[in-house]
This record gives sequence, structure tokens and C-alpha cells, in this order.
Amino acid sequence: MTVTDVPAGGLTISGAAEMSGLSVDTLRYYEKEGLSLHRPERSASGQRRYTEADVRWLGTLVMLRRTGMPIRDIRRFVDLYRVDDSEPERLAILQAHREHVLEQLAEVQTHLAAINRKIDYYQDQVNQ
Repeated sequence: MTVTDVPAGGLTISGAAEMSGLSVDTLRYYEKEGLSLHRPERSASGQRRYTEADVRWLGTLVMLRRTGMPIRDIRRFVDLYRVDDSEPERLAILQAHREHVLEQLAEVQTHLAAINRKIDYYQDQVNQ
């Protein structure tokens, strides 16, 4: 199922969690922390209903968290998202985060190079 497969009536919290790769508890936590753009609508029975736009936003949150952005920075980004003409500030947050991700990537690449050297060494040892 893709984001464009969200039914007209929306998804339940478990459906939105499954589609976004979050747990239901994490999704509730994000809502409690104000990281969603708005509170999801409710069905007649009181169940949360997540729209396609909600699920797309969850995808953004997942990407930011999985790349290591702290909740406080995500919260600031979300707060700014609600403010007209805040694009320069949001851009600055994303640019700073990109620099952090690039630093992490460089470190991981250094570690990978060391692992490759070890593999080469042991392959030579095994093949002798």
C-alpha cells in the first residue's frame, strides 16, 4: 500500500502507523508532542482518521528522525511550518541537518573502509 492508496475515509491509527513504519505508540507520542500538522479527524465512533496528507507528513517525520534529527529540531521545524513566510528558517534547519547527516555519512564511510581493509586482510589469510 502506498500513500496514494489511502481510502477516502482515511486510515485508522494502526493503518497509518503501518503505512508510515511507525508504531502506534510512536504515532501517539508524535501527536502528543505536537509534531503532526494538525489533530487527525475523528470518525463517528471517535477513531482517529488519517488522510493522505497526514500520511505524507508522517513520512517526513520518519525521514527526519531516521536521519538523526532530534525531536526538539523537528518540533521547531513543525512550529515554523505553521507560520507563513517561514521558509528561510525552515531551510536553515534542513541545511544544518544536512551538514550533520553528511558528517555522519563521512564517519560511516571511514568505518566501512576500515572494515573492507580487515576483510581483505582475512581473505588473504584464508586463501594462503
